[in-house]
Amino acid sequence: MSVEAEKAVLGTFLECPYLLKETVLTETHFSDPKHRKLFAAMKRIAQQDELDIVTLSTREDVANFGGLSYLNEISAFANETKFDQYESLVLDEWKEREKRRILVVATQENWDIDKITTALTRLNEGRITDHHDINDLLQEVAEAPWVPTERKRGAPSGISELDKMLNGFNDGDSIILAARPSMGKTDFMIHFAKSVGWHGYLPIVFSLEMAADKIRDRLIGSIGGFNRMKLRNPYHDLSEEQKRMWIEVIGKASETRMQIFDGAGQSIADIRSKIRKSINRFPDRKPVVFIDYLTLIRPERYYGGNMHLQVTEISRSIKETAKEFSCPIITLAQLSRDVEKRSDKRPLMSDIRESGSIEQDADVIIFLYRDSYYNAEADPRVAEVIVAKSRNGAVGTVRVSYNRNTGVIQDLYRP
Repeated sequence: MSVEAEKAVLGTFLECPYLLKETVLTETHFSDPKHRKLFAAMKRIAQQDELDIVTLSTREDVANFGGLSYLNEISAFANETKFDQYESLVLDEWKEREKRRILVVATQENWDIDKITTALTRLNEGRITDHHDINDLLQEVAEAPWVPTERKRGAPSGISELDKMLNGFNDGDSIILAARPSMGKTDFMIHFAKSVGWHGYLPIVFSLEMAADKIRDRLIGSIGGFNRMKLRNPYHDLSEEQKRMWIEVIGKASETRMQIFDGAGQSIADIRSKIRKSINRFPDRKPVVFIDYLTLIRPERYYGGNMHLQVTEISRSIKETAKEFSCPIITLAQLSRDVEKRSDKRPLMSDIRESGSIEQDADVIIFLYRDSYYNAEADPRVAEVIVAKSRNGAVGTVRVSYNRNTGVIQDLYRP
């Protein structure tokens, strides 16, 4: 298993060289000597040039790692989507080898139990470099009171009062946007995505239910203020004034640089792989990820129909992904029908389906609510954005103007 996993990792490096910059692997993690040499050669070339089989074979003596035929063989093992899984297998196998080595040395040298425990504990820290000396951290802020710095803000949501509460969407945060059907989850997601795009971020949208062209049309409608029904046949249904606006609207939509992935049943591994590809394609833009929606994500394991365990895995993985890529991930979620049983139908955190793990993992939980959905006398243009949880910010309710026909969302200023 170890050799096959190493082949898969090295083959994936050949196909996707940018992964060499992100991997935690070092030469010592490989069991096969020729794999160690090959990994070292790949790292050398990737620092100076574009890595591929041709470059590798002309710059290095390929006989040191099996020859050209062996390079072609390991290339067949490449699978970018499963890279994290392969990397973990290589690391796990290395840990097992190191455990055996430590126990052999401990027996030969008669180590006491504390020394053995310390060595094994250090071994388990080999997955990532997560050590921070407090003096190094303090040095970063030692001059802070005397050095003027710009306040760090997260990606802007496009809703002024919400940004004041949350300080924008912050790096590493898992943000849940939840509502009952027909409250406008997808429209708000698109509003957030275009806002971050226009401010220089890279909105990456995983639409697991709605096709990419429908997302496109909603984006166009929200920018131009076009009724979405008219976008089914713009030639016949748009007014002459709207047609004159069309090219400008298309241009503004293009400026968002939105990347849309609409495959059904994507797993977290698929999502991580596509985030990596997008970051590699747009290295000058920080990503903000949107997922529509949580329970449509395919779990990595089969839980026998146990939805609670499935959601627990997915929720934890989303948070880990946000932290790994140091970007906000906004995930849409549905609410249970318990909302409908109360006189006040504004959502509570317990209304989120399989809410336990989501409440625990999420840094921010936002609910959408439109009173006009339940009350015919309420203003149909008003929606409430309810921040129910904010680990590092304020909670409360922001009222906005929302047009269901166009998807236009605006700040609602009180007179």
